[in-house]
Amino acid sequence: MRRFHVILRLIILSAILLSPVSAHAKTYSFSLDSMYVDVFWEEDGSMRLEYLMVFTNDTHASPIDYVDVGLPTEIYDLYSAEASVDGHPIGNISPSAFVEYGVELGLGANEIQPGDTGKVHFTISGIRDVLYYDDDDSEYASGVFVPTSFDREFVHGSTELLVVFHLPPGVQPDEPRCHKSPSGWPYDSPYPDIDSNGRIIYAWENVDANGYTAYKFGASFPRKYVPEGSILTPSISYQLGISEETLMGGLCCGGVVLVFGGFIALAVFSARRRKLAYLPPKIAIEGHGIKRGLTAIEAAVLLETPLDRVLTMILFATIKKNAVRVVKEDPLELERLTPKPDGLRPYEEEFLKAMIDETPRKRKSALQKLMIDLVKSVQKKMKGFSLKETRDYYKSIMEKAWKQVEQAETPEVRSQRFDDGLEWTMLDHDFDDRTQRTFRTGPVFVPIWWGHYRPSYRTSGTTVRTTGRAPSSSAGRGMTLPKLPGSEFAASIVNGVQNTSNNLVSNVASFTDGVTKTTNPPPPPSRSTRSWSSGGGGSSCACACACAGCACACAGGGR
Repeated sequence: MRRFHVILRLIILSAILLSPVSAHAKTYSFSLDSMYVDVFWEEDGSMRLEYLMVFTNDTHASPIDYVDVGLPTEIYDLYSAEASVDGHPIGNISPSAFVEYGVELGLGANEIQPGDTGKVHFTISGIRDVLYYDDDDSEYASGVFVPTSFDREFVHGSTELLVVFHLPPGVQPDEPRCHKSPSGWPYDSPYPDIDSNGRIIYAWENVDANGYTAYKFGASFPRKYVPEGSILTPSISYQLGISEETLMGGLCCGGVVLVFGGFIALAVFSARRRKLAYLPPKIAIEGHGIKRGLTAIEAAVLLETPLDRVLTMILFATIKKNAVRVVKEDPLELERLTPKPDGLRPYEEEFLKAMIDETPRKRKSALQKLMIDLVKSVQKKMKGFSLKETRDYYKSIMEKAWKQVEQAETPEVRSQRFDDGLEWTMLDHDFDDRTQRTFRTGPVFVPIWWGHYRPSYRTSGTTVRTTGRAPSSSAGRGMTLPKLPGSEFAASIVNGVQNTSNNLVSNVASFTDGVTKTTNPPPPPSRSTRSWSSGGGGSSCACACACAGCACACAGGGR
């Protein structure tokens, strides 16, 4: 009997422990009543997607709590993603755990209950690596898109499917070429039309489609309407006109191996160098005239100044505005000053939030988001202006700021002009050496904000005024600012900038790569072997783009 009671208790305990697992088991079963997809092929060579999906959840199924949306590539702007359910915004959008290239929409309080119908709206932009050279005409770019699909185990019934291609602005009605419609489609190919913004469109519609088939749609248009760098280049084997098997066989020869090794080394060097180029291709589209009115920090972005230097410039700007002071130099710790000054710029506000409010663990991603937002802001301001002319203009401002410092007649005036133009002089790639040359001799009157930047100087017993402007020798105010030997100050400012840059960004290449992936991602090394596949719950989109004219935008979903 005692043995029986022990066994009975174990059975009851096991039932209690296992019951939560059973309670949380998900059984998805739904119909995808309709799916409308607008595919915008943008003038910078990227893609923007807009989905409208209507789901009806089965009465016996679990609530639809997540919707996975597959994307063409792993390079997309997650910060641009927005979603809603029946008009109610949802904020839980993150990389999908089920789809290789895609995002998951956490419906949260808006999950679709058994027996209910829900309308899911989703948009995302900045999707790159989606265009190829057309096989039939090298002057044309080709794009192929496959809408997201769901596992056949979960979805059933027919789907009203509408896919609309919006070609880049400027494409003329007689220029684009529509690819053949998917197998089993009601018609071979649609006729071109024009949307409300004057863009050429192709629309494919089928009321008897389904939610689990990977339908492939495509079109080609003259490549002159997008930047050259946005179209994926052919592989070495494609350029040589031989198969990859033949090329690989030839590489067995020692001489060819050495040459190929040189190609690899050059490719690696180019890839590393390009990771630091964070400006998007769209900003290089030639406009006319100079964009005036940019701040020194915005000009630094336009000149693609290393991002650690840009962040250091933002730190100096906030210190000079009496918004913050450095509490500890290594590791860098900041403290807000009160009252909060007026006139802080959005990127300065974001910087302070990232450095003070965020935990060290989240600081890197917050600073990367700051830089992504700043690059996008500069890109928007540059629309319609000449990149080359504008860059030359701000280089001339930088040079003028240096000349004012170098030609100052007295140490006090020189110190004041260096203080006033510090952010502009920091645009100079030769900033370190030029600072040391300029202040090699004579005393330097320490900037009034210096104590807020260098805690060691603040605690050295020297009193530094922390508000107002430094007086010039002609001001007649009878005030004397602390001063240092020129060489000592120059070394201090140069070392301070270098140390601050290192404390803000420990690995510049890695940090910049996180920004570049969104703002200006590098193209893949080869196109003839590139394929995209994504799936969830056993489904997949086998969209192997073996042809040079294909740029598959595969998608798959599991929930």
